[in-house]
Amino acid sequence: MSRSLFITGTGTDVGKTYVSGLILKKLREAGVSAAYYKAAMSGNSREKDGSLIPGDALYVKQTAGLEQPLETMCPYVYESAVSPHLASRLEGNPVRMEVVRRGFEHLAERYSHITVEGSGGICCPVAMGGEEIWMEDVIQALAPVCLIVADAGLGTINAVALTAAYMKSRGIGAAGILLNHFHPNDVMEEDNKRMCEYVTGLPVLACIEEGCSDLPMETETLLGLYRPSAGKAGAR
Repeated sequence: MSRSLFITGTGTDVGKTYVSGLILKKLREAGVSAAYYKAAMSGNSREKDGSLIPGDALYVKQTAGLEQPLETMCPYVYESAVSPHLASRLEGNPVRMEVVRRGFEHLAERYSHITVEGSGGICCPVAMGGEEIWMEDVIQALAPVCLIVADAGLGTINAVALTAAYMKSRGIGAAGILLNHFHPNDVMEEDNKRMCEYVTGLPVLACIEEGCSDLPMETETLLGLYRPSAGKAGAR
């Protein structure tokens, strides 16, 4: 049975894709059969032939040196740089959970460890209208536990506390926190680390410095975060 881990964040641009790349790189270098998956990507550019390039997936593939085909990494790719629910409406291609599940199951048959990246923060609308899907529904359908990625700087205590509290209220498991853009010996950021642990009860599993090319976490610790992928359909 495959195992999965969901990468969520305290918001947009906190470094979920960057961290996902580091995670996949560490797994690949350890010889783990690992894959990347993201239900929907917004804000992508086009090839000369007009086809959309799934930018986040391409970054992770190149960073980690994955052999996984790019087309298996994300079923929904949008050009509009807005929330997936709006991008899908503007571009006439709404997200369908059955399609998302099917793409994930395809990977689960071929890889032992699947890293799933979310869009935006934990309370992100993925589809509205015919089928209402929120990021928590995607999590509950694909992965039993999450890592919270947060910027190490000013405001992160509040952002982490609210994210963790929302997840707890929805019954979404959290394995810990990763602080990105971390500056060692910075008084505020060192205190942010302690306070994030204090207010959430979750461990800060890694502090990732600017320009880091390797995830500062033992491979066995990382592997221990993944859980069996048998998910359930999310519902609101």
